[in-house]
Amino acid sequence: MAGAGGGGCPAGGNDLQWCFSQVKGAIDEDVAEADIISTVEFNYSGDLLATGDKGGRVVIFQREQENKSRPHSRGEYNVYSTFQSHEPEFDYLKSLEIEEKINKIRWLPQQNAAHFLLSTNDKTIKLWKISERDKRAEGYNLKDEDGRLRDPFRITALRVPILKPMDLMVEASPRRIFANAHTYHINSISVNSDHETYLSADDLRINLWHLEITDRSFNIVDIKPVNMEELTEVITAAEFHPHQCNVFVYSSSKGTVRLCDMRSSALCDRHSKFFEEPEDPSSRSFFSEIISSISDVKFSHSGRYMMTRDYLSVKVWDLNMESRPVETHQVHEYLRSKLCSLYENDCIFDKFECCWSGSDSAIMTGSYNNFFRMFDRNTRRDVTLEASRENSKPRASLKPRKVCTGGKRKKDEISVDSLDFNKKILHTAWHPAENIIAVAATNNLYIFQDKVN
Repeated sequence: MAGAGGGGCPAGGNDLQWCFSQVKGAIDEDVAEADIISTVEFNYSGDLLATGDKGGRVVIFQREQENKSRPHSRGEYNVYSTFQSHEPEFDYLKSLEIEEKINKIRWLPQQNAAHFLLSTNDKTIKLWKISERDKRAEGYNLKDEDGRLRDPFRITALRVPILKPMDLMVEASPRRIFANAHTYHINSISVNSDHETYLSADDLRINLWHLEITDRSFNIVDIKPVNMEELTEVITAAEFHPHQCNVFVYSSSKGTVRLCDMRSSALCDRHSKFFEEPEDPSSRSFFSEIISSISDVKFSHSGRYMMTRDYLSVKVWDLNMESRPVETHQVHEYLRSKLCSLYENDCIFDKFECCWSGSDSAIMTGSYNNFFRMFDRNTRRDVTLEASRENSKPRASLKPRKVCTGGKRKKDEISVDSLDFNKKILHTAWHPAENIIAVAATNNLYIFQDKVN
């Protein structure tokens, strides 16, 4: 499992070992709601890492160049730009507050020196331009150096303004605002491989936008019944295929995924493929429908597979086989006996995300107690790791964690009854080309990387 995109298994042979790199965020026990991270996303090169939080802010980290004098020091991520993306609003027609919380961030492929990203809250999507300025013009004819206008009659000679170096400034400016297209809360945005369009999805509809046009979008999926009492499922996530610009998928609260082809019709209410795993009648319970709801769907980089995350498991599907997943990985099966208490404290409705390694050979998703899980698709091995400040010495190896479900607890194991359900890892990201991962734990962002000897 050595090489890019491996999983994170215990040491041995050529297995990949993960080690601590950085942690961002305050140590305070008393965490402000606005500081809780709500989304994490690497850009296409992996040199920039963006986080959004419940306070509507976007923080972008940039990877530093590696230091040749210290060959073992890997490029660290440091704050590059911070800006307020969304503000709280009020819908006077519906008497509803619209939260500023950033639901999703998606980078656009870089076309020039500037970087562009889409960020969205529940109702409004914004296209941001992040650009650098390290020179300023001096020697204007009509104004002084302090900016005051000069008397034109006192100008006796023409000057040619010159560019002088200045301290680097990183500016974030909103270039487009896409609003008023969603009645329900936006849960997904996804940039198309044509780099001209993107989709946005809410509970009942999916819209297609052109990046240059803000005043209209095309409705491509609408599952809203005429009578809302007949509503049986909602859309939970949607994503474009990474290579085929006409193909997208969306998942539902019933545990199904529909693949649609926009070439077949303008309104994709008829799916091309329908992915559903038959339910085992013997394991049916009161909670079956809740825990089968899909919280995230992600295409592999190759476009051959897709991954879905439900409450207890993560599944890998081959796009050529709709009847059942080719892989099912249990994330925290030990919680099946705790579903009643998880229902009472609302944790059963937590929406965990998942991500692929750069080579699609491993997958990662979060759990409780600041644990996150990795599954190696080649060796079929898995590991539980923990994002914790206790193990935050530079290049300190992450020790695999084990949860004890009953009987005698071993020394290194943690009892299922002592798991902290307030510490949850919902959002993770994997560098597109290297073994670097970003894990959001409440208000802290942990960055881990593979251990180099």
